[in-house]
Amino acid sequence: MLTAVYRYVNLLSLDVAVGAVCSALFFSTLLGVQILPYGLISLGLTVWIIYTCDHLLDARKVKARASTRRHLFHQVNYRWLVRLVIVAIVIDAVIVVFVRRPVFISGVFLAAGVAVYLLVHRYAPFFKEMFIAALYTLGVLLPSLAVTDMPREAWPVLVVIQFALTALINLLVFSWFDRRRDARDGSVSFVTLAGDRASRIVIFGLFAVVFQLVAFAAPAAATYMLAAMNVVLLVIFLKPRFFARHDRFRLLGDAVFFIPLVYYLFYA
Repeated sequence: MLTAVYRYVNLLSLDVAVGAVCSALFFSTLLGVQILPYGLISLGLTVWIIYTCDHLLDARKVKARASTRRHLFHQVNYRWLVRLVIVAIVIDAVIVVFVRRPVFISGVFLAAGVAVYLLVHRYAPFFKEMFIAALYTLGVLLPSLAVTDMPREAWPVLVVIQFALTALINLLVFSWFDRRRDARDGSVSFVTLAGDRASRIVIFGLFAVVFQLVAFAAPAAATYMLAAMNVVLLVIFLKPRFFARHDRFRLLGDAVFFIPLVYYLFYA
């Protein structure tokens, strides 16, 4: 029962929005900032809007019945999901009025970047996962980065890089699992363009970089938390037969972004 409920939560990208809030709280602890409730609600709504719009655009490009569970869900429920997005945009527009000015200004620039991505992503599919990972990282980082008093030389740059690479690995692993279904639907990603062998090499290479950063990044507890996220993603990638069933890879893979909340709870 709980698995069935969570599957719908995942299909609706609600867990992605919650994961973004957890990640934002993680960075707020690192940068010594307290994010206001308005900022967290706005972040969650914004991430949900972006991911849902991206899925709707992908689903709309599939001419026949979609092969992936996510694209099929967005195909079948296209109209009411569009209405939900419109409602979420209106609510988000009201909430941002109460967000702190530096955060609001940073959010405007980020929104411009998102708009550019949504307009051009079909023309640069090879970089799709990289764009999304970068925008996601900036989105969860900016609410704290915009208002922190921490000196720039003290910013946890390596932890941010480690987080961004984790987000990229997450997306590439998902694309790798979906590669055959995406090929049938005519959906394009880094994996469908680069091929299976090259994609595996890139993914394993990114894992190696992330785990190597553990030796250099600080604070240690934060980088260990990110390493734990990558251990879960690595297990998923190494056990494709098990995690491909019923899209388990996606359910657990999105849930890894709840892990940073542990750091917030212990160190905030």
